[in-house]
Amino acid sequence: MTTFVWTVDQMYTVNDPDPDYVVNVIWTLTGDQNGTVASISGSSQFQPSTGGTFTPYEDLTEQQVIGWVQDSLGPDGIANYEANVQGQINSILNPPVSPQNTPLPWA
Repeated sequence: MTTFVWTVDQMYTVNDPDPDYVVNVIWTLTGDQNGTVASISGSSQFQPSTGGTFTPYEDLTEQQVIGWVQDSLGPDGIANYEANVQGQINSILNPPVSPQNTPLPWA
């Protein structure tokens, strides 16, 4: 079974409509299957809005921001990224067979 962990690597902000309003999050999804690790990075962009609850930048938690990222991706997006990481792990554990250019037997 693979354990997936989301992390936030960077955040970009603007100062309108509020100071340090997050508009871009650079994140990484890492999968670990019994010590075999793979990851993928991505970027999620957000539009400033005047509605909803505003959390000051210094009060944000990584879990809160990861929640924004996952909400923006939706269940299908999350599943696609996890499948990508799982595919990398599967390829590490069971490397695909590549055809070889074999010399002709009559040469």
